[in-house]
Parts: sequence; C-alpha cells; structure tokens
Amino acid sequence: MRDTVQAEVTMTFLVSEELSFRIPVDLGYDKADPYAVRFTFHLPGDAPVSWAFARELLLDGLCGPIGEGDVHICPTGPDELSDVLIRLQVGVEGALFRVGAAPLVAFLDRTDRLVPFGCEEEASDPACSLDAVLDRILAGDRYAG
Repeated sequence: MRDTVQAEVTMTFLVSEELSFRIPVDLGYDKADPYAVRFTFHLPGDAPVSWAFARELLLDGLCGPIGEGDVHICPTGPDELSDVLIRLQVGVEGALFRVGAAPLVAFLDRTDRLVPFGCEEEASDPACSLDAVLDRILAGDRYAG
C-alpha cells in the first residue's frame, strides 16, 4: 500500500490586479505526517517554494474563509466547488493564488482514503497499527470470559 498521495494542479498566481500567470503546483501528502499537506510552487525563474499546512485547514477553506497567521484560504463565491483563494504570508510579503476547488477536493479525497479525517493520531502512532489494534481486541476477548 502506498503511504503518499501526489497530485499536480495549475494555479493562477495573482501578482496584482493587472498581472497574473498560471503555474504548476505539486500537492503532496505523506501518511508519516498525517496532519499536513504540502504545496510546492514552481515559479518561473525561481527555485521551487514549498509550504506545509494543516490538511483540515485546506478542507475547511473550501467552504468558507479560514486561517490565522501565514495561511488563509477561502472560496471565491457561495457556489459549491467555486474557485479557492490561497494567501501565503511571510512578514509583510505575501502571495495570492487562485485554484479550482475540484482538483483540491479530488486530492483531499485521496488523502482521506489513505488516512481518514479524524484518524490522523492513529496513523501517526505505529503502536496503533492494524496488527496492534487486532491484538488488543483479541486480548480483550480472551479476558472477557
């Protein structure tokens, strides 16, 4: 079984009201770090830039504005699966990206199949592997009488 989910989406980098361009962005999720998603932005002429933030933040940002601090995510409109704005901030410098919600939903669905939302703690704790859980269940049955 694979322990990672990878995808590539195209986002619009909104430099200003007059200037924007499309860039490829790699999305990544690793079962070893089940709470985080990683976005790697491939800006023309620059080295790739990676950001990691909470998977749940991305999910919540599809439905409404969310984020405090360096990452803010919000849908562009009230319609289901509208575009999403992602603002990344470092000090006074910031970058704004626009992306369709559909590829993000597909990516999150694949991560959910690997590690269901709400089960991240079990995925990050090797003692909670399926074998360990089955051993505890079987041990409980032996002592239940």
